[in-house]
Amino acid sequence: MHQIYNHKIKKIKTDKLQSRISLLSSVIITSIVILVFVAHLINTSKNLFSIPDFVFAQKNNKSIVQHSGPILKDSHLAIEMVATGINFPASMSFLDSDDILVTEKNTGMVKRILNGVILKEPLLILNVENYWEGGLLGIAVDKGTVHSKPIYVYIYYSSPVREERENDYNKNQTIEGNMLYRYEYHDGKLVNPKLVLKIPYPQNYTGIHNGGAVLVGPDKNIYLVAGDLGHPVTKAQNVKNNLTVNGSSAIFRITKDGLPAKGNPFGGDMAKYYAYGLRNSFGIGFDPVTGKLWDTENGPWYADEINFVEPGFNSGWKKVQGLSYLYNLYAKKQFEPDSLDSIDGKGKYSEPEFVSNETLGLTAIKFLDSNKLGSNYENDLFVGDFNNGNVYHFDLNNKRTGLSLQNKLADYIANNRDELEDVIFGQGFGAILDIEVGPDGYLYILSLYEAKDKCNLKTVYANCYDFSSNEIQGSIFRIVPVNK
Repeated sequence: MHQIYNHKIKKIKTDKLQSRISLLSSVIITSIVILVFVAHLINTSKNLFSIPDFVFAQKNNKSIVQHSGPILKDSHLAIEMVATGINFPASMSFLDSDDILVTEKNTGMVKRILNGVILKEPLLILNVENYWEGGLLGIAVDKGTVHSKPIYVYIYYSSPVREERENDYNKNQTIEGNMLYRYEYHDGKLVNPKLVLKIPYPQNYTGIHNGGAVLVGPDKNIYLVAGDLGHPVTKAQNVKNNLTVNGSSAIFRITKDGLPAKGNPFGGDMAKYYAYGLRNSFGIGFDPVTGKLWDTENGPWYADEINFVEPGFNSGWKKVQGLSYLYNLYAKKQFEPDSLDSIDGKGKYSEPEFVSNETLGLTAIKFLDSNKLGSNYENDLFVGDFNNGNVYHFDLNNKRTGLSLQNKLADYIANNRDELEDVIFGQGFGAILDIEVGPDGYLYILSLYEAKDKCNLKTVYANCYDFSSNEIQGSIFRIVPVNK
């Protein structure tokens, strides 16, 4: 009996084990079937539904591969890598299709990128003061001379600071300054430099607010923007005194030889000024439809601006920043219109067309004078920022004198990052330095971007970089249609 009982017990245990094995096998097979079905469903949905563009197209255009880099909201557009490994770039300008000149801020080198390859030999090496915001900054190829000789290239840079003292008891006197030179491009070299503008450093220069954007306007004159150099002490910064204007807080408008352009609004020591009252700016651009000028401006810790710039424009610094009726909220001060200096009645203050309450570090500003990305983007405004790595897209109003802003931005103010969502075109580019439209009609983005990504989307990029570093690499991206 005992043996029979033990045999029955063993048989019951065996039957239970087999039952459990069978059940486990069924669960595994069912799970595999579900996983296969889900994978098939995901693959099918990619073909049926529009999804955000997280792809990163390679330069050879043979395929689009997955990458953790910048992204676009518009799934009909893709991002190509044009070139990477540029040492802390500052600005770029096209010689021709697939032929780009780029300035390296801290090395003082002008590099040429030909068919996506950074040529080893620089076109030019300058000795620059690269502390903080100084260095080799702006560059502009005069497109009107590309098919003739000589080809003019304008370069803006900070010369090395030299200090003089009469004796050990006198304070240092800072000399030299930011220079705009005109070069001639010949056989892969920049030669025959001609100084067309000098902005002397103020005493005890701190290396900030040099500006740097330079371009050739539709009127064939040269436009250059400079900030207050950290020393707002003249009428160009709305300080009412008799001090000579030192070339700061300006948008200059000069001839190709550096003379005041005909029709400039001011005379005397401001004869080369087109606009004044700027705190700091890294971007100016012309509307291809109206020929009117726009700029971006950086506030101190509040109120970055986008402005419509007419001749004689007074941006208001240092008496006001941002929308004047909210200035008391920003700076805890009451704006007084009479405190502005109208420069013999020729200067005119106007409100910003857009204000970010949070400092974004707005930089490049560019109108897309092309339909290559679709008619919905043609002649629209694109703006980049340094702190968040975003590219913003704005429509203009019917008169093209302001921006067409809706929903949370209908009051012309972005009170926080969330309110920017409607105008974000792309993100994750790194600290954006320049935006250009290439001869091919596509949009090009120059930024401090490295594959290892020093920052994430929620970090302020300015906190990730040493501005004087020679180790930070930049890249050029191109925005194209997915099916180009």
